[in-house]
Amino acid sequence: MFDWLIKNAQILDGSGAEAFSGDVALSGGAIAAVGALSDAPAVHTLNARGRMLTPGFLDIHRHGDAALFRPDFGEAELFQGLTTILNGNCGLSAPPASGPHAPELLRYLDPIVGVMPAGRGFPDMASYFRQAAELPLRLNVGSLVGCGSLRVDAAGFSDEPLTKDQLRALHRSMEHALEDGALGVSLGLGYAPECYETTGQLLEILAPLQGSGTVVTVHMRQEGDGVRDALAEMLSVARSLRTPVEISHLKAIGIRSRRSAVPEMLKLIAQAREEGADVSCDVYPYSAGSTQLIHVLPPEAQAGGPDVLAARLRDPAMRAAIRRRMETGTDFENITLLCGFENVLACGLRRTENQRFERRSLAEIADGLDKNPYDALFDLLAQESCDVGMIDFITDEADIADILRAPFSCVISDATYPSAGLPHPRVYGTTARLLEHFVREKRILTLPEAVSRLTRRPADRFGLVGKGRLEPGADADLCLFDPAQIRESGSYADPARFAQGMDFVFVGGIPAVADGALTGAANGKVLRRRRAD
Repeated sequence: MFDWLIKNAQILDGSGAEAFSGDVALSGGAIAAVGALSDAPAVHTLNARGRMLTPGFLDIHRHGDAALFRPDFGEAELFQGLTTILNGNCGLSAPPASGPHAPELLRYLDPIVGVMPAGRGFPDMASYFRQAAELPLRLNVGSLVGCGSLRVDAAGFSDEPLTKDQLRALHRSMEHALEDGALGVSLGLGYAPECYETTGQLLEILAPLQGSGTVVTVHMRQEGDGVRDALAEMLSVARSLRTPVEISHLKAIGIRSRRSAVPEMLKLIAQAREEGADVSCDVYPYSAGSTQLIHVLPPEAQAGGPDVLAARLRDPAMRAAIRRRMETGTDFENITLLCGFENVLACGLRRTENQRFERRSLAEIADGLDKNPYDALFDLLAQESCDVGMIDFITDEADIADILRAPFSCVISDATYPSAGLPHPRVYGTTARLLEHFVREKRILTLPEAVSRLTRRPADRFGLVGKGRLEPGADADLCLFDPAQIRESGSYADPARFAQGMDFVFVGGIPAVADGALTGAANGKVLRRRRAD
């Protein structure tokens, strides 16, 4: 007898093929059979007529490292059909955080991954996975190890090249994290301290991965005027390392790059793939991103970590120097120059006197304080000890559509979990936005194509056996829904609203959502990298 029999479904198997009618049986946390099974005995029977049954959705790029330990974690994810997520992206993983640099690393990560839960610490990946496995997980969770965190653990936020001893320490930590089950290595070349590395130094850091098959994901060095050069750098790294490279949240920031850089980059990736490089990309379906507000500053200003930066921002001479760089600089991701102060919103403000500026643009904050926007920015960061997030409107929807259509792309959220203020709506609505806006309204993708980009493609990218496919023997992570009812409920002004339309979401063969409501089931698992035999 089966545990569950789901009858009369329209089945999308995750491959991108068209839907077919059939029944699906579940037993012991796996898909037991697919076909004409209407007379098969089962403990539970569900009539799915008129609805789509798909593999559970995957998000290989979230930043819930610390937020994972919040009691409500997983609710926003399940309501949009996510059954598996990967944390530790953009070089910014919570582990390893040990030794003298741990406090400044965790403060630096706070606007991205959330504040460290009380009483917990993650000196290495093993301790992180062990503590995560003790939680009542609502969905499956894996993690990459961030190269930025590895570097801070070894050498702090220094902009100096790593010494031989520091490089050896970083390599040891990287290898231990992979042995402990990290699913790959992430880079954040747009962030301190990784932004201080030359290409040659980066290759030295990644040398243990050469020919390993370990996936390297990368937030590239630039995504604005220098995005083409940044992609060329990573294609050369992929060729040198001979290991898979995933370009995270591919985009082109700013008017000068819109509608020109993305088509060129997609051609370069396609050409590299034809030549044998294992390179692919992902994209989030929003024109606004979200990260630390200090990311608008030139990289050299960030050397030394948040406390040093806050002191610099109080020094009139340093402020003048930083302003001069921001007024004209093109050798870094100069977001305020590329997109304007009016398109950068401050988030997660903690001080009482600044909370009136929550979700206000830097231009509005400057007007409210009767200051120029540079002084308003510098004062705000200094007062908040640089612990501020931002939402920045940076990309063109037509570029997003081009990336979605690419045969080597998948869809991610890049969801961040600040411990103060409101989040980006993508935390709650990424998959719903894809299905509602880019499939149903804009018809950029067909439903089978969109489901493939949420299921089999990301699962195969990280070798997640049993995930992302609806076939006998696969894990019983499933979504059941009427595509016409899928809705993103949140907005930039009011983001914390659950997506609508998921009737059932199964995790490991158990409904985590049933009849559109959470069941309280906690059947998720920690996903670890499989060791080579």
